[in-house]
Amino acid sequence: MSFFSKLKQGLQKTRQSFVGKIEQLITGRKIDESLYEELEELLIISDVGVHTSLDLVESLRHAAKEQKLADGDSLKALLKSQLRELLGEPAPMNIEPGRLNVIVVVGVNGVGKTTTIAKLAHQYKKQGLKVMLAAGDTFRAAAAEQLEIWGQRLAVPVLRHGEGADPAAVVYDAVQSAKARGINVLIVDTAGRLHTKSNLMQELAKIVRVAGRECQGAPHEVLLVIDATTGQNAVVQAEQFGKSVPLTGLVLTKMDGTAKGGIIFAIASQQELPVKFIGVGEGMDDLRDFDPDQFVEALFDQAT
Repeated sequence: MSFFSKLKQGLQKTRQSFVGKIEQLITGRKIDESLYEELEELLIISDVGVHTSLDLVESLRHAAKEQKLADGDSLKALLKSQLRELLGEPAPMNIEPGRLNVIVVVGVNGVGKTTTIAKLAHQYKKQGLKVMLAAGDTFRAAAAEQLEIWGQRLAVPVLRHGEGADPAAVVYDAVQSAKARGINVLIVDTAGRLHTKSNLMQELAKIVRVAGRECQGAPHEVLLVIDATTGQNAVVQAEQFGKSVPLTGLVLTKMDGTAKGGIIFAIASQQELPVKFIGVGEGMDDLRDFDPDQFVEALFDQAT
């Protein structure tokens, strides 16, 4: 199965609840104020977000008037184009040959951080890069053990300290070890923390500072992993984590298990953070570089 087919399959629930309902709403309707109001409401309940939905509908009003559109069917292509615009341009990872590249992965509990790290490691190994993992989640012994299991499966080294150790010390040692081993990509796991716990967020900022002190330009990426099924709460997470650490991009997981995929537009619009990876399955190759064109095409493709 091609990745487009996999993506289309993974977006099935969102397509039915989002694009399907939009088509039901606009098909055969004339363009009037009640149509715009209903569309606005539909976008909001599809997790596109209040501000983003209001802006989208206002933009649609303006464009439809400018293009002298009269029927609802003609709005679909316009809306598709505007949603694509919201997602911005593809944002490749800041990974350069000839240096140690440090990626710090953050997020709340249960979003799939450790699995995401394993999939990233798998991806970079396939590219012929030397990868190392750092177990920066020292609160739960199980977290480091889980990372070690992945390290063994993928044949990549894992640096860990004992339970309760200072996560910043783990990062310090990991950077020194990675330099000594000629590692290309060091991926740092961090404790799943609630974005409301200020002391833990400060600790996260310390991890980032230590990485930057020990390796020039590090961390080269700070990825926030978000579970797409959380809907609007994902926007709050992005906002709060962004206050503590310099986020460079998002990883959206579990898109295949949710009807709330519209959240991707709210985050892209309100946080101005690029989506760098999208997960549409549990397989090691089901985490892929995010392609905005492909995403919107798959979302709107109703062909069976």
